[in-house]
Amino acid sequence: MPIVINVVVVLALGVLFAAGLRAPQGQGHWRVAMRVFGVMAALAVAVLANVVAYRNDQHFDTTHEEAFTPAPETLQVLRGLTQDVELVYFYQAQNPAGRAAKQMVEIMGKVTPRLKVRTVDPDQQPALANQYGVRMYNAALLMTEGRRIEVVTTEDREMALGLLRLLRSDKRPVCFLSGHGEYDIDNFEFHTHFEGSNAHAHDAGGLSVVKMEQHGIGRLRRALDKLGYAVRKLSLATGASGNGQGVPADCAALVEANPRTPFAPPEVALLARYLEGGGNLLLLLEPDYVVDAELAALLARAGVRVGDGVVVDPTSHYFTDEQMVAVEKYAAHQATLGLALSFFPGARPLQPLAAPGVKTSALFASSAQATLVARGDSDRLDASARAPTVRPLALASEGRLDGSGQAFRLAVVGDADFASNSFYPYLANADLVLGLTAWLRGEPRGPAMKPPVEVLPTVAMTNAQMQAIFLLCVLGLPGLCALAGVGVWWRRRH
Repeated sequence: MPIVINVVVVLALGVLFAAGLRAPQGQGHWRVAMRVFGVMAALAVAVLANVVAYRNDQHFDTTHEEAFTPAPETLQVLRGLTQDVELVYFYQAQNPAGRAAKQMVEIMGKVTPRLKVRTVDPDQQPALANQYGVRMYNAALLMTEGRRIEVVTTEDREMALGLLRLLRSDKRPVCFLSGHGEYDIDNFEFHTHFEGSNAHAHDAGGLSVVKMEQHGIGRLRRALDKLGYAVRKLSLATGASGNGQGVPADCAALVEANPRTPFAPPEVALLARYLEGGGNLLLLLEPDYVVDAELAALLARAGVRVGDGVVVDPTSHYFTDEQMVAVEKYAAHQATLGLALSFFPGARPLQPLAAPGVKTSALFASSAQATLVARGDSDRLDASARAPTVRPLALASEGRLDGSGQAFRLAVVGDADFASNSFYPYLANADLVLGLTAWLRGEPRGPAMKPPVEVLPTVAMTNAQMQAIFLLCVLGLPGLCALAGVGVWWRRRH
């Protein structure tokens, strides 16, 4: 709409300019009156044009890198503001990055009237900096309704993340289970993953994979912190306060990431009580984890069956490892909105079951050519299990256990590595686990942006994409050149 208004003003000025060129010349009262009227009309339109331009300021970035435009994620956060926020940015005038951030902040303030922007040079206005209690340069102070957050940065994305933390009203924590050898949320280390002669493996044959004893999901935990989610560790055996009373009522969602030891029957009973009371649970289970009978029975009540074996997808996989299943298509679900390519380094199949009062759906699956291989020499799979078919890799269920109690939400993924430190930042893996967390908390969709993670620059493609590039670059283009050469030779000869 503002662009339309500006176009109308420009057209009006053009009409007045054309009318001025055709204004009657010479003497006479009516000619003088017409010229005076034209001058007054031009002044009125000019004043109106300035008022309209001031109230509908437009920003045009002609740089190829869009250096003077906020990131798309930042714009999405700004346009989604539902309450007024004051942003005071304290910049250092001698710092080029600070001056660029000042300009970017002013541009952000023009995106929405909800964001009230003010820029301050502490060297020129030290009293104002002392009044706000800011002691650092290049710091953004975000305030609304008595709450405030200080973000030291020159990046607009970090300021947008600060807005998300500031405006998050639900302070309930995301609780991560511990006590069964799960991935540690306090570990931020990652390792480079190498495949051995037997491709990706989760058994004794996978010893060629580089290991790190304290591998964890600290990158996910750090992302949740930056998004404003509180995070807490929890043990079912001792509870939050050591009294063994199970999951606290204030846990917005419970995450079990890669358990290594079985749950005791009392612990499964606590999980059942949590779901019956309207809890929200995310299970990330590796192919080598043995699901005991009690846990399997609880999952069956929730409409989920965890299968055995490892999915092998010869059609859709990452690089050359057919056990690294690549997913490009997702079901229409709040947790998977807008997701791109993701991959799963060794996944087990899942199966939706009919359960009273529960609705279960597959979030994504392998291709129709996927088969299963046994986890180890001790496992046996019948011929029907090995037949090529679509294998669901993640399920989402919601409803009431046995048709009674309060409504719960459950998401089960047949892989945990995709959310680990090594694979979390690549492709859409981070978007998927953050979207699942948001859905479990009852939010309408995943976060508008994910915190940046430092990774090496890579180009990731599925096997089909690699084959297409090979056919085009290695066979197609040289073949066309050879064909053109033969054509020229044939024409000259004849």
